[in-house]
Amino acid sequence: MAKKIMIFICFCFWSVSSLAETAIAAQPKNLEIGAKAPDFSLRNLKGETVKLSDFKGKKVMLNFWATWCPPCKQEMPAIQQFFEEKGEDVVILAVNIDGAEDVIEFVQSRKITFPILLDENNRVNEQYKIVTIPTTFFIDEKGIIQHKFYSAMPIAIMREFSK
Repeated sequence: MAKKIMIFICFCFWSVSSLAETAIAAQPKNLEIGAKAPDFSLRNLKGETVKLSDFKGKKVMLNFWATWCPPCKQEMPAIQQFFEEKGEDVVILAVNIDGAEDVIEFVQSRKITFPILLDENNRVNEQYKIVTIPTTFFIDEKGIIQHKFYSAMPIAIMREFSK
């Protein structure tokens, strides 16, 4: 009888650990450095469609943010300064998850001139497996993720990661 109980207990542990492994494997993994950046298309504030693949051959800083996010608000002046410094050398795409009205007011009040893209159905946010904002990816000319940064990013790191 003790042997049957022991076999039953072992079977239960095996079943639970097998289920846990399956659940972990089914969860999306963050995009890793060295991975190809997934292509997407979103509308900008002018209503034009912008695709990541339009910028193949250029370095891209891809930033995910929201108007209600304090660290996002904190880094906006640095991103604007970086945009003005880099000009055509680095493309900045800032993907926002708010509604367009909130974003337009936010952008106008802060005099932001870099491209803002609207991810109103959260599709690209999910595609990039964003779990915290701001999150920023630095993508090289071949479309490969070279760096990731979580939280508000100082301009010195923007400069370093875009070399």
